[in-house]
Amino acid sequence: MRIIVNGAAGRMGKTLVELIRESSEYTLVCAADRAFASNAEKPFAHSVNTFSGNADCLIDFSHHSAARTVCGYCIKRGLPLVMATTGQTAGEREIIAAAASQIPVFFSANMSAGAALAARLVKTAASFFPEAEIEIVETHRSEKSDLPSGTALMIADEIKRVRPDSVINVGRRSGGKRSKNEIGIHSLRMGNCAGRHEVYVCAGSQTVRIIHEAHDGTLFAEGALAAAKYIVRKLPGIYTMRNIADEN
Repeated sequence: MRIIVNGAAGRMGKTLVELIRESSEYTLVCAADRAFASNAEKPFAHSVNTFSGNADCLIDFSHHSAARTVCGYCIKRGLPLVMATTGQTAGEREIIAAAASQIPVFFSANMSAGAALAARLVKTAASFFPEAEIEIVETHRSEKSDLPSGTALMIADEIKRVRPDSVINVGRRSGGKRSKNEIGIHSLRMGNCAGRHEVYVCAGSQTVRIIHEAHDGTLFAEGALAAAKYIVRKLPGIYTMRNIADEN
């Protein structure tokens, strides 16, 4: 499978490029990043828009603000898109949704199958203990800018599937008493933590704790490749790790 990597100079982009080069199943046809010189040798490019060669899928690990450029390029070329960035604004989400009406788009807050499993387990626990109080604590490296993490919001969305009246409360600041339908989310930023999500489901006399921890960023790159392999067979629409889990 021929892969374009956008955001190839970033932390995750570099990991993804290395994985592709070590693989016999995938071929890197273009590694694009604005950090590269405009006259960079192939397969590197300053902008993905300059690449016109054959490809099967584009994986974007750049920045959420590139949504319009990336989606426009993939629509123009009819390429499936794996959107592996987080922190999208409402407007950027609309751009992605519009693109999905023309091309298949894999758009998931977390590219880890384990994180998708953890979210599903939390949803089950929330349903099993309908009166339980639920708190989410997420930890990431010091440099992570978006808050709360997309994965924490993904977990909260899974809870809302069985508790539609739930209200998300990010970073309780004053008046510590929680509301009945509250989902609390708390964010820690420190060190080089690749990502840890800990969910407490407190049912009064007992507490269920569900944890997912990423030991390094390799699992997200592996997940992005799995998403690319999955999405090239699909019709236009938005797909997530939940789709892969459901089909498996």
